[in-house]
Amino acid sequence: MEIADRRAVTIHYTLKNDADELLESSQGRDPLTYLHGVGNIVPGLEKALAGKQAGDVVKASLAPADAYGAHEEQRVRNVPLRKLPEARVRAGQRYRVQTDRGPINALVTAVKGDYATVDLNHPFAGMNLHFEVTVVGVREATAEELEHGHVHEPGGHHHH
Repeated sequence: MEIADRRAVTIHYTLKNDADELLESSQGRDPLTYLHGVGNIVPGLEKALAGKQAGDVVKASLAPADAYGAHEEQRVRNVPLRKLPEARVRAGQRYRVQTDRGPINALVTAVKGDYATVDLNHPFAGMNLHFEVTVVGVREATAEELEHGHVHEPGGHHHH
């Protein structure tokens, strides 16, 4: 079965940056299963995987526009320490922050006085990304998965 919109796709992947440094990998873990065609993964990778089937290996190099977008300076803000969820805030810490577009990860890049500099960009924003993907399986998505817009893992359905 080929990868197409509204199908559940299971992949193993390795993601590296331009310096060939490993950023993320599913090796040694369960493969990733996603719903194709609804934005569960970055658009450039979705495009590269369309039409592939189980056993195919796909290499895709993506510019920021096809991945997590440009690094946007307006998404770097100074925030009063009292607004952060932890008493001792240090540079390098990550937080889940509620925004008007839902929860996102924020990185504290500096702490000065009563303020922290917080970067709301995706950690891979502004980066060229190099994927190597092995397609493990492709199946029709269930009606419930299509309705919810994501795949339900075996053993239950959990919203985070």
